Amino acid sequence: MLEDKLKVVVLLSGGMDSVCALYQSNEKYEVISALSFDYGSKHNHKELPYASYHCKKLNIPHSIIKIDFIDDYFHSCLLKGGEYLHKNCYDNSKEKAIVPFRNGIMLSIAVGYAESRGGKGVVIAAHSGDYSVYPDCREKFLKSMAKAVCDGTYNKMKIIRPFVFMTKEQIVRKGRALDIDFSKTWSCNEGVDIHCGECGTCIGRREAFNSARVADPTDYSSKKPLPLSPID
Repeated sequence: MLEDKLKVVVLLSGGMDSVCALYQSNEKYEVISALSFDYGSKHNHKELPYASYHCKKLNIPHSIIKIDFIDDYFHSCLLKGGEYLHKNCYDNSKEKAIVPFRNGIMLSIAVGYAESRGGKGVVIAAHSGDYSVYPDCREKFLKSMAKAVCDGTYNKMKIIRPFVFMTKEQIVRKGRALDIDFSKTWSCNEGVDIHCGECGTCIGRREAFNSARVADPTDYSSKKPLPLSPID
């Protein structure tokens, strides 16, 4: 099929969702590059080495673009310049856990980057579990962005979102089928030596493995019981 040969760039943070998207895209498309961003988050230094690791393993070119203006001018508890990331940040102050329009900015850069290299699409790993917290992960936004990108590029670029209707549990199962080493991925927003086990993304990670009934290879500093209503 023609689509199987589509030249794409994969947005790759080094987290489990984007790493899974990288491996799946490597089977389905021609991945001309993976693209990561160093935007001043507290956990960039933990994620990016894993992004590089998987690109080397798959022999995929990898670029890291520094966009530190985000940390300089934006407000979010996920950024180095932001307030302390309280464990309940996702519960009581969800807006504090948002980097404003992060995906919109990154997608815009990625589309220009991909088109400059002869690409026809950009893959983003947004999934259904992101919906409640991140407005720029929702299909309504991504569909609108995809139309704008198509209308605004000579190559009629695509935004490919393979996981947008999938849960994190389903991504874990997909990753297992692709033989991904999830121990070489990072989720924790704390940016500490090992996953804290208690922040919103750690809870989402733990819950996904638990629901998928897949052994979780992650080291956590805390393994308190998961909440009855898991955090996305």
